[in-house]
Amino acid sequence: MQVQPYRPELADAWNALNAVAANGHFMFDRGFMDYHADRFEDASLVVVRDGATAALLPLNRRGDEAWSHQGLTFGGLVSHGLGVAEVMAALDACADHLRGQGVRRLTYKALPWIYAREPAQADLYWLFRRDAALVRRDVSAAIDYRARGRVSSRRARGARKAAQAGLTFARSEDWGGYWTLLEAVLGGRHGAKPVHSEAEIRLLAGRFPENISLHTAVLDGRLMAGVVMFRGAQVAHAQYIAAGEEGRALGALDGLFEHLIQAHAATHRWFDFGISNTDQGRVLNEGLIRQKEEFGAGAVVHDFYEMAL
Repeated sequence: MQVQPYRPELADAWNALNAVAANGHFMFDRGFMDYHADRFEDASLVVVRDGATAALLPLNRRGDEAWSHQGLTFGGLVSHGLGVAEVMAALDACADHLRGQGVRRLTYKALPWIYAREPAQADLYWLFRRDAALVRRDVSAAIDYRARGRVSSRRARGARKAAQAGLTFARSEDWGGYWTLLEAVLGGRHGAKPVHSEAEIRLLAGRFPENISLHTAVLDGRLMAGVVMFRGAQVAHAQYIAAGEEGRALGALDGLFEHLIQAHAATHRWFDFGISNTDQGRVLNEGLIRQKEEFGAGAVVHDFYEMAL
């Protein structure tokens, strides 16, 4: 295994391996990763075996620490055709390279298992063998389309209420209108703002139209609620979820979610509602996770590991 730093001229090889890897994801495509290149010092690595690209490690660097990757929801080694021993050798080679570059600590954001096309957790075994410590665990809620849990009467009533009120649910290109609503809801209720600006989400949706889309609930031309979908091979992931005051009264999100759940049933294995944590995973928003569970979702964790190099 030979390791080399990622360079722009390797973008085609990087993207080609990511596209076929068991644990590849469109967020690991350089067209996605590089949109925020000005915010992160890229330190990504390419692993070569017998002259061919065998694995990728999305990384950024901050001082003497490396992260996989602070600008991504999750990260980890992306590989194709490697067994457990070979994955371990690839990660050892990456660790050796980082040490040689003066990196003293690695934070590894593991890919949640539902996102892989086939079993691909050899990296977790490597972390165990190299004495990495689990330092954060976020909990998400996902629907398994092969075994969806019970939908609560409250969520079913909300969806019926939205339908009876005449709300319509569809894909939308009204990013400006929705970002105004989203920013108002996040700022007013949570004192927060979206990670992506409107310009950034428009850019990414333009680059990845099959993966990123806005879906809205509308009544008489008025925007009631919205959800942004990030779709990988296995998982349809809902994020940037918001409803205005009128939308909440009409059950707009219940109706929109049920519409989206049904719309992705034929193309995806999982529907992921996202995490319900604050304070590095140590505080659970019980109301939020319960709402997701009431759609028939169950817990899936996102793990973060740290190891000294």
